[in-house]
Amino acid sequence: MTTRPGATVLVVCAFACQPDGRGARTPQVQVRDSAGIRIIENPRPPKGSRLPWRIGPEPTVSIGERAGEEPYMLYFPTSFFRFPDGRIVVANRGTEEVRVFDSLGTHVATWGGEGDGPAEFETLGDVAPWVGDSILAWDFGDYGISIFDSDGNYVRSFFLQSGTDPPRRGPRPVAARADGTILSIDRVLGDSALVQVWDAEGGVLPSPGVLPNEEVRAVRVPGGSTEQVGVAYTRQLLTAVWGDLVVATLNRPYEIRAFRADGALARIVRLEHEPRVPTETDRQTYVEGRMAERRGGVDAATGEPIPDALLAMMREVFEAIPVAEHFPAFAAILADDTGHLWVREYDYPQEERPAPLWTVFDPAGQVLGYVETPEGLLIGHIGEDYILGRAEDELGVEYVQVWPLARSGG
Repeated sequence: MTTRPGATVLVVCAFACQPDGRGARTPQVQVRDSAGIRIIENPRPPKGSRLPWRIGPEPTVSIGERAGEEPYMLYFPTSFFRFPDGRIVVANRGTEEVRVFDSLGTHVATWGGEGDGPAEFETLGDVAPWVGDSILAWDFGDYGISIFDSDGNYVRSFFLQSGTDPPRRGPRPVAARADGTILSIDRVLGDSALVQVWDAEGGVLPSPGVLPNEEVRAVRVPGGSTEQVGVAYTRQLLTAVWGDLVVATLNRPYEIRAFRADGALARIVRLEHEPRVPTETDRQTYVEGRMAERRGGVDAATGEPIPDALLAMMREVFEAIPVAEHFPAFAAILADDTGHLWVREYDYPQEERPAPLWTVFDPAGQVLGYVETPEGLLIGHIGEDYILGRAEDELGVEYVQVWPLARSGG
C-alpha cells in the first residue's frame, strides 16, 4: 500500500449503462410493506458499471510522516472522523491518545494517554462525534466511555451496564448516534449476539435484542478435546447507524436489516445476489492463510519461536475447521453524512480487485450503483464531499487522509 493509492480519477458511466457506455434497461426496484416493515427488493447493477461520482486522483490532506514531530508519527490510527468545521479527530491507539488536527492537517491538540485515571485509556478503542460538538471515546480495556468537550476538556466517564443478572460492565460500544445514544454488541453463548441501544447516561433503551452472529462449530483438536471454533468464511453480524435507524444485519444473504428507535424492525433492503459455494481450493487457501499468521510467531508460554511440532498441531486444527455453506454476500457497511448506505462487495479468495468496490444505496434503500474507492484506503468516514481513511506506504508508515468526493446523479 502507498500514500497515494489508486492515483487515477475514478469516474465512468452510471448505473443504467453498460461498460461500453451504451444505455441499457434495468429491472425496477420493488418496494412493499409487510406488517409495518418496508421491504426494498433491488436488482443488481450491471457488471462493470459505475456511478458518475468522482474521487480525486490524490488526497487533499495527508496526516502522517516517516520521520518528524511526534504528533504526526501515527501508530495504529484505526478510528477517525471529521467535524463540520474541518477538524480531524484521530484515535491513535498505539499511544492511547486522541489527536486533533485542523482542516489542513496541522496538529492542534492531544488528549488522553495511557493510564487508568480520568481521561486516560488502558486500550483506546474508537472515537466518535457526540452531542454539541463534544467527542466520545471508549476504552477496549474495560469498555469505559469518556466524554470530552470540543476544546478537549474532560467532562465525565461512564459504563454501559449489561442486561445480565447481576449486571456487569462489558457490552462493547460500536457506534454513537447524533441524538446522543450509543450502539453496543455483547457476544452471548453460541452463535448469537446481544445488540443494544443506550442513552447518554448508560441506561439501556428499546433495542434489536439477541440476533444471529458468526457461525460456531465444535471441533475435535489434537489430544482428544473438543473446542468451539469459528467456521471458515463465516457470516458476520455487521452494524451501522443509518440516519435515525440502526443497522444490525448478517452479511449473508444479501439482506440489510434496519431497526427503529423502539427496537422494532423497520426496513429490509435486499440486492439480487447469486450465492457462491467455497471450493476445496478455497478451503486450502483459508488453512494456508491461518498458518501464515502463525509462522514466525512467538510461543506465548516460552517467548521462543513457535516450534515445528506445535505448528503441525495447529495445521491439524485448521484442517478440521468446517467451511461455511456459502461465502458472505458482502464485507462491510458504512452510512455517509448524507444518508446513503455504502456496502462493500465481498472479495473472494485469489480474486483480487484493482480497488475496493462498493454498492451505494440511497437514504430510502434503493440501489444507485457501484463506486470504487482508492486501493489500500481503509475508510472510516464519508462526508458529503470527502472520504476520510487510513493508508500505509511501502514501509508500513500510516497516514490518515482526506480524499475529495464529487457526487453527480443519483
